[in-house]
Amino acid sequence: MNSGTDLVNMLLQVLSLAILARALLSFLDPMVRNSVSRLLVDLTEPIVGPIRRIVPPIGGSIDISPIIALFLLQIIREMLSRS
Repeated sequence: MNSGTDLVNMLLQVLSLAILARALLSFLDPMVRNSVSRLLVDLTEPIVGPIRRIVPPIGGSIDISPIIALFLLQIIREMLSRS
């Protein structure tokens, strides 16, 4: 890999961790009241938001958009590692 690919891979990994942290914090602070939660929402919403508009919650309340986002980011990282 070259340095550009390494940088993109690292950014995708950081974004994946932010999505995971956002999902975990949503159980603790569903109203997004603290600054860390707000930062995670601001950072991840451009990825998770469009997925949420396409994939409705399961059973009306279980949002699987973070799981789908993590899956898509992993696919992108795999594609980058193969090129």
